[in-house]
Amino acid sequence: QVQLVESGGGLVQAGGSLRLSCVASGRTESSYVMGWFRQAPGKEREFVAAIHIGGGGTRYADSVKDRFTVSRDNAKNTVYLQMNSLKPEDTAVYYCAAGARFLLVRTTEYGYWGQGTQVTVSS
Repeated sequence: QVQLVESGGGLVQAGGSLRLSCVASGRTESSYVMGWFRQAPGKEREFVAAIHIGGGGTRYADSVKDRFTVSRDNAKNTVYLQMNSLKPEDTAVYYCAAGARFLLVRTTEYGYWGQGTQVTVSS
């Protein structure tokens, strides 16, 4: 089992920045890929970004490319999502996920999920 705890969400004005953190514990050796997803009210959960814990490869949704950066600190079992130039449409609950073997975008590929952290961007 892998436990994930997100933090760093909050309220920010459009154009601002936030950094989300996700700390993994438990059988982290099975967390080949860790991802970030988000879910806005009334919408399906969607892929944001993912990073391969070993090789460091990354993948981003087109909507966040060039604005968001995913990174990891393996010594701390932590993955980060740096979000810059935030837009009101980025408002959502952001979830950390783990367990995929490749940089995949479907929620079904990830077996472990955090509880989510709210990000609200005001216009």
